[in-house]
Amino acid sequence: MTIFKRNMLTLCVIALVFSVIFVISVLVFMNSLYYEINTQGLKNTAKSLMTAIGEERVKNIFTSNHDENYDIDLPVTADGEYRLTLIDASGFVLWDSHVKDGLVNHIDRAEIIAALGGIAESARRDSITTRMKQLYYALPVFDNNNDPIGVFRLSISIPEFGLRISSIILPFIIFAIVMVIALFWTIYAFSHSLSASIGRLVKITQAGASLLSGPEAGEPVAQEFVSLEKAIRAMTHELNFRLEQAKAEGHRLEAILNGMTEALFAMNSALMLHLVNPKARELFALGNRDITSMSLLEATRSTELEETAKKALSSDAALETELTFRTGGAELYFQVFAAPLSGAAGGVVLVLQNVTRLVKLERVRKDFVANVSHELRTPIQLIKGFSETLLDTIDEKEKDNKKQIIHFIEIIHKNAGTMENLTNDLLILADLENNGGNGRDLEEMNVAELIHEAVSSVEPQAKRKQTEIIVDCPENLTASLYGSFIIQALINLIDNGIKYSPNKSKLWISARRKDGELLFEVRDKGIGIPAEQLERIFERFYRVDRARSREAGGTGLGLSIVRHIAMLHNGKVEAESRAGEGSTFRIRIPDSNYSEIE
Repeated sequence: MTIFKRNMLTLCVIALVFSVIFVISVLVFMNSLYYEINTQGLKNTAKSLMTAIGEERVKNIFTSNHDENYDIDLPVTADGEYRLTLIDASGFVLWDSHVKDGLVNHIDRAEIIAALGGIAESARRDSITTRMKQLYYALPVFDNNNDPIGVFRLSISIPEFGLRISSIILPFIIFAIVMVIALFWTIYAFSHSLSASIGRLVKITQAGASLLSGPEAGEPVAQEFVSLEKAIRAMTHELNFRLEQAKAEGHRLEAILNGMTEALFAMNSALMLHLVNPKARELFALGNRDITSMSLLEATRSTELEETAKKALSSDAALETELTFRTGGAELYFQVFAAPLSGAAGGVVLVLQNVTRLVKLERVRKDFVANVSHELRTPIQLIKGFSETLLDTIDEKEKDNKKQIIHFIEIIHKNAGTMENLTNDLLILADLENNGGNGRDLEEMNVAELIHEAVSSVEPQAKRKQTEIIVDCPENLTASLYGSFIIQALINLIDNGIKYSPNKSKLWISARRKDGELLFEVRDKGIGIPAEQLERIFERFYRVDRARSREAGGTGLGLSIVRHIAMLHNGKVEAESRAGEGSTFRIRIPDSNYSEIE
């Protein structure tokens, strides 16, 4: 059943019920009004008649002795419309204008009881005496002491309400039927108009774009529906446009996911998967399996990936880590990016980038550096040793005669020293990159002793330039450190401070606990570093002033070694400098690696 038919049927039933209720209500009201009007007229007539006869005369009738010859003459006859009855206090009828014989005692009549109680009362019933529908109105008659001594009752015969309106009932019924038909027609027209307007809107929403350019409603339609139709047309057009955009975006996203060389997993907050790209299916041999009912652990069998996803969810921040997987007997290295999804549903996205080739290349590079450094070390030491021997074996006379040879040997000796420093730095760097602490454990060491050992190692250079080194460190400060690497880092920083500071300058070294960190600080008053180059000074072979650096004997690896040593301790190194005003280098190591003796 359509909405039109349902509305039509519902409204017709409502109209019919309303019409019946209305007609019945009108009839009930008119019936009540009919008897009320007649009762009020009878009441007024009774009072007028009482006044016309005279209250004293009526009182005398009740107080006189009555015998059979007593004649009561009152201006009401049996031919008249009204019937007058006089009833004494015992209910006995003294006189009745219409009935002379066979009168019964009226003491049980409701209006008589009320009148004998001193209250005027009306009643309506079929008269037992006259066998007619009667309206009664009873007035109490009082004696001189104001006590009721009788009842003055006036009545009138009236026809039933139905008989009274029988002459107009047919026109009334015809009028009611016409009204109902008119009401039904109005309901039909309204429902049809409403149904047509709504039906058109439904067709527009169902057909979508095909009706967007169609004609507007030709039949009369309410302005509200016209406005609504225009709004729905505009909304449908916008939805179709956005749907096409969403489809295009979906195709683009699918193309991007299919073309990604990284594996991607998208999941909800319970780590149940809802999106996996082809690379991830290939990597974890998922094939065409339905992943919507699988968890991340079921799909990857990796507790490390699961923990990474949980960390991203709990911290509500993106994180990056490195993981190793073994598949088919080979090790695969991945850079894993985890990012939580915002919104009510939540979730997390994992992107796995295969860096196995880069890791292997880096390993080859490190091995190459280490091997080359080892191979160069022996010939460089031989060259340096023989050049020193040649310089020592040439006597004073030969030196005077062979100054050119001495100059060449000195050049060989100097460059052999530079190459030796370079290979030493490369070996240290390779050691740091390959196996960190070289298999050793962190040791609890006195920090002040490490600083003093580093200062002792550079003391000859400091004396040559008359540089004063000032140490500030609590003697009781200890930490869990790789001692030899810390000494190497401090030597590199102190050596740089001496090299790039003028003669007779000062250099400050300090170590202290600050904000939960072990802080090493080396500060000088040297030439400084331009601000635009501060970010690059920790790169390998990077020199601020290449000519001056080579002249000072630098390898370009010292600060890179310092950075790797700081990273080995889970810390970091930073620099603060201004050109011409000196530099400050700081090594920060987390407090989990040290303590202070009380």
